[in-house]
Amino acid sequence: MATSGRENADSALVVALAAGATYTDAGQRAGVSERTVARRMEDTAFRAEVADCRRLMVERAIGQLADASTAAVATLRALLDAESDTARLGAARSILELGTKLRESVEMEARLIELEQQIGAVSGATKGRPR
Repeated sequence: MATSGRENADSALVVALAAGATYTDAGQRAGVSERTVARRMEDTAFRAEVADCRRLMVERAIGQLADASTAAVATLRALLDAESDTARLGAARSILELGTKLRESVEMEARLIELEQQIGAVSGATKGRPR
């Protein structure tokens, strides 16, 4: 079954808007007017599609960053054995600073998850109670 022009335009709009294009630019990419873009964005389901697409883009970017981070760490580790004192010092500082930031981030995430679970438990426990 062939796809309609509107479905093609909507797909192009979703991708363009999710990537941060202005209404004008997104409309040009999709072959529709800026007003059409604005009307589509008034549709809750369409806005949800844009948000979902943006979330997927961010998840892919995070995956690529994670992959690149492994190579970056290997480079820093290799620089620890460099002949230059300056290169070794820079690598050591970077490793220590980044390690600390990563640890803090992981700890903060764990604390946030724990708080969300506690809030969920309290909310669940109070739902059945009369006021």
